[in-house]
Amino acid sequence: MWQIILAAGWPIWPLIIASVVALAIIGERAFALRESTVAPANLLPEVQSWLNKGGVTKETIGRLEQHSLLGQVFASALSNSKNSREITKEAIEERGRAVAHSLEKYLSTLGTIATVAPLLGLLGTVIGMVELFGAFTNTGHDIAQFARGISVALYNTAAGIVVAVPAMIAYRYFRSKVDDLLVGMEQQAIKLVEIIHGERK
Repeated sequence: MWQIILAAGWPIWPLIIASVVALAIIGERAFALRESTVAPANLLPEVQSWLNKGGVTKETIGRLEQHSLLGQVFASALSNSKNSREITKEAIEERGRAVAHSLEKYLSTLGTIATVAPLLGLLGTVIGMVELFGAFTNTGHDIAQFARGISVALYNTAAGIVVAVPAMIAYRYFRSKVDDLLVGMEQQAIKLVEIIHGERK
């Protein structure tokens, strides 16, 4: 592996850094976007049970905020439960925007890596071609420099694709997962509003 890096030349280093960052983001988002952590399925029935037993206290709301991202949305709804339905929904939407921002954390960076990696590979290819043509002189050609130019061009092209493809797949997957989580959370929040205001039992 080290020999390949040496053969690829200095243009490979930005790609290596990009791949490390992409792997770190993929690992972090895979851990952070677990449904059991973001929007536990049993949370709404649990909150409904608390309401049926006589309401929710400030301590309960505080526990909900620490529970999960969906818990934060529910806590916002319960904090405004004595207000009108419209005000409760506005509070949920405001908290929902903050939750959406939290779910999308680092995804723009991952998308940028997926877009830029092939360009970095192309930069390495161009540099390799420059070295390749630099091997030709009036007195002949330098075979070692010619071979190095080919190595730099090909290794960087391949590295750009190798970094970009998994990063793009992961980006698309996490975007889709975030959208699914947000839709599910929105539906549960609407149900909670209906429960609070006596429109659902």
